Amino acid sequence: MAEPNGAAREGGGASRDAEAVSKFVESFAAQLVEAGMQRMPARVFAALLSSDSGTMTSVELGEQLRISPAAVSGAVRYLSQQHMVSREREPGSRRERYRVHSNQWYEALTNREAVVKRWERALREGVDSLGGGSPAGRRLAETLAFFEFMDGEVALMMDRWRVHRERHFGAG
Repeated sequence: MAEPNGAAREGGGASRDAEAVSKFVESFAAQLVEAGMQRMPARVFAALLSSDSGTMTSVELGEQLRISPAAVSGAVRYLSQQHMVSREREPGSRRERYRVHSNQWYEALTNREAVVKRWERALREGVDSLGGGSPAGRRLAETLAFFEFMDGEVALMMDRWRVHRERHFGAG
């Protein structure tokens, strides 16, 4: 809800500077786009991330970002597929709320594991097909070794993150 001085009150919480929030959303979204995310999902994700509740409806997202319901829907579909947001039905309503979780980066990264495993299988088949002694086979074998190494390192890192997160932010 907007207030006369340009501040916004979110979910009955403290007053926030709507312009500062908007500036953050667009700035962070630009960083996500630069890293390879599509523009609209980046904006929706940044808006959800910056909301105190971590949830918003399609209407709220559309109003804040000045985008169409179709743009919100497409962005949420992409973010859901990437395990970065989830959809929730409002009790007694047909309306959905979209939620970003405090551990969204963890979820997104660990859900990439299935993709990496598929790449590893394909690379293994490529090495077998091309022969490990050929230049292309050696290149594929090195790529496979990289993914296997990264897979192990990410698993260890995620274990350390869970301990670190619990220590600093509590179980959750």
